[in-house]
Amino acid sequence: MEASAEAGAAAAAAARTLRWAGRAGHLGGVPRAAVFAAVGAFAKAYASLLNTTTVHNADALLRLVSSRFPGTPLLTVSNHMSTIGSKYQLAVECLERMLIVVSVYGGSQQCWPWPLKHLLSPTCSSAEVVHANLRLDDPLMWGFKGFPTSDAKLGRWVLTAEDICFKNVVMSYMFRLGKCIPITRGGGIYQEHMNEALDVLKNGGWLHTFPEGKIAQDDHPIRRLKWGTASLIVRAPITPIVLPIVHSGFEKVMPEKSFFGRRPPVPLCSKKIDIIVGEPIEFDMPSLKQEASMVPHDSSSERKGWPTITPDGLDEAAQRWLYQKMSDKVQSVMERLRKTVVNMKQH
Repeated sequence: MEASAEAGAAAAAAARTLRWAGRAGHLGGVPRAAVFAAVGAFAKAYASLLNTTTVHNADALLRLVSSRFPGTPLLTVSNHMSTIGSKYQLAVECLERMLIVVSVYGGSQQCWPWPLKHLLSPTCSSAEVVHANLRLDDPLMWGFKGFPTSDAKLGRWVLTAEDICFKNVVMSYMFRLGKCIPITRGGGIYQEHMNEALDVLKNGGWLHTFPEGKIAQDDHPIRRLKWGTASLIVRAPITPIVLPIVHSGFEKVMPEKSFFGRRPPVPLCSKKIDIIVGEPIEFDMPSLKQEASMVPHDSSSERKGWPTITPDGLDEAAQRWLYQKMSDKVQSVMERLRKTVVNMKQH
């Protein structure tokens, strides 16, 4: 009974998260292009027009996004400072824009994907669109001048919270079109959705993560990182280029407690945003894996039943040591960037 219940829950989750909608060829790529165009315009407006954004070492990011060697995966990591808590009307607007291209599908709603038909039907209530806490850092951090924010082909894939961004079919469809991968909180680093992220890296794509796993709107040091990002680096067939990014100012665009103790109804304007792009973090994976393989077993530590990594034969104890070692290095680099941003703001 328990096994069948778990299988049923897994099937329901798979149906809700609509992985098929994230495929590049879905409806000829038109819905994805429409979403990237609309969200890109929103990001450009807030990052480049309504606020002042300064990006340090932007060329490093632009070069790796647009012209890295084919087949080489890119993994960007950054801190997380803001969310938007109002109704996510942008989702509706993006999907409504798709009506413009309805002639591509013969002018019949029968050719539209079900989530779009449902959203635009009279029976769909605005409550289904969503009250949720959605990231503001992404997409705004890609809205600076010169960045191809609206290019769906170059756009990043990003890990997002399933319980927030994939609450229902309509939201799942929207975020899949935006190249978002759902992550189940507490699901561990070997959950099925992490395999989707791994597929992005296997195909030489660009994946963005927020390894702290939480929002921080203060100037405190970068917190201890979750191991998911490190596990993706280790498990990827080709070690990705790991590019750290730290930003400051988004917490002023959408402060958590400034509007009668709550977030403002819309993002604020006339704020200064600083983004600093670091240099790629290098990992000597053969040496690290060799060190990890010699780590003694600690019988007192809790075992989670992780699979052994092949062909290196790294058991759970070795993986724990390796993921912590790599996470500490990424955290250290991000902390140095954070201090650089703080110093720049003080001068």
